[in-house]
Amino acid sequence: MHAAVTAGLGFLFAVLWFDLMFDVQAARPTAGGLPRGVVVSISSYYRRVTTTARPMNRLVAAVMLMTLAGLIAELWTSREPAWATWGSLVLTAAGVGLAAVRTVRNAVRLGRDTGEIDRQSDLARSILRDHITCAIAIAAALFLQLAVVR
Repeated sequence: MHAAVTAGLGFLFAVLWFDLMFDVQAARPTAGGLPRGVVVSISSYYRRVTTTARPMNRLVAAVMLMTLAGLIAELWTSREPAWATWGSLVLTAAGVGLAAVRTVRNAVRLGRDTGEIDRQSDLARSILRDHITCAIAIAAALFLQLAVVR
């Protein structure tokens, strides 16, 4: 189970890394809205990964669920230290929960490329913050899993 969890966390971190490659454009210190070209670049990416990539976009959700299920199974098998498994579960659940509750919804909205540039800029910046938070949580969970390799 440990290998499946570690692979799942690695996959999720890789997905976040790709997202962040586009999100980082929203980090520019500009007052108000981002330049239109930046918003178009980010929104085009999110249109592809949230809407037009079906059914492949469902793979990310499946890996999220598989990773959480694997961590729960790790708790029951007691083969790994409980502190590492509980820590990984809390961190992963926080990242997955944030993505499920807010980030995906905002990415779909941004991918529609409708609305005023200021609103789209706010969405892009919110997604960037969420992805940074998720990347830190998933990286920390992955670190805990790798720290207890026997």
